[in-house]
Amino acid sequence: MPDEPAGWITRVGRNKAIDRVRRERVLAEKRRLLEATEPVSEEPIDVSLVELPDDRLRLMFTAAHPAIAPESRVALLLRTLGGLTTAEIASAFLVREGTMAQRLVRAKRKIREAGISYEVPEPEQLTGRLPSVLATIYLVFNEGYAASESDELIRRELCAEAIRLGRVLLEMMPREGEVAGLLGLMLLHDARRAARVDEAGEMVLLDHQDRSLWNSEQIAEGIGLTQQALGPGRPSSARPPGPYALQATIAAEHATARRPEDTRWARIRHLYDWLLRAQPSPVVELNRAVAIAMAEGPAAGLDAIERVERLDDYSHLHSARADLLRRLGRNAEAAAAYRRALELTASPVERSFLERGLSELRVP
Repeated sequence: MPDEPAGWITRVGRNKAIDRVRRERVLAEKRRLLEATEPVSEEPIDVSLVELPDDRLRLMFTAAHPAIAPESRVALLLRTLGGLTTAEIASAFLVREGTMAQRLVRAKRKIREAGISYEVPEPEQLTGRLPSVLATIYLVFNEGYAASESDELIRRELCAEAIRLGRVLLEMMPREGEVAGLLGLMLLHDARRAARVDEAGEMVLLDHQDRSLWNSEQIAEGIGLTQQALGPGRPSSARPPGPYALQATIAAEHATARRPEDTRWARIRHLYDWLLRAQPSPVVELNRAVAIAMAEGPAAGLDAIERVERLDDYSHLHSARADLLRRLGRNAEAAAAYRRALELTASPVERSFLERGLSELRVP
């Protein structure tokens, strides 16, 4: 809380008004120059001419200040603008709640001590802040898609808000491949929402979902956006695809398989190889290991999982191990892995799923 709230509000309002007047003056001059230029270009509007059209996006770009460390920046955005709790943010970053609380405190102290002002960035600064904004939107979506604290698996309001922000951002920056890739990825995942939980509220894994419940319109839109993200229309198209475009391509492989057995797991494993080079992380390694298991068998997948490091406190690693050990007939080890996964998840829906898997093993 500022020492003088009324004065702070007045100052912020005044700065915002001045900023708006300055932008409108610059925009009017650029429009005048553009209109005088022949022929009229059919290229999408440059980001330097764009006003931030959405209040929440405006705040996100404002708060994504480069003086704050990237991880702390995204965590602070999730806490102040994404509406996530410290525990939910900690789950997203795979750290303990106390660690995340300290990170948030340090980020706020940095803002205060460095005198970082609350100002909407200039248009030319938007691209540099875009990765933090994209990461924030995606983590909000992920918390909605697989809620870590809620009694329900899916928090539809978070998914809907993340998709809305993705649409607004794409309208604003139509030539940024990663914006199209992120929106396509979210739509492809969200298209499966109706099939992810059965009538009893139990979680249903991908291979057992009723694919007739998948939203075909969202899948078609998501695939189109994925192709846009990979296509030659984006800037610097010689560069390899970004992480969101690659993840969207993987999601499209799942979405276009009419039956589980039609899934091209070898291609998905290859795409994870690319993603691991573009975005090295233990979670990507784990997902790649699952793809190896599906393409080459549970023994190969388990061997790949055993090489994943720094995920001992991640419930999904242990649940994946449990499934592969079960498929290999190593029930006692599978039971231990299920119990470890249960220790690490707070989601009632996920706990119910894991308890059911453990009970089916019938081990002491």
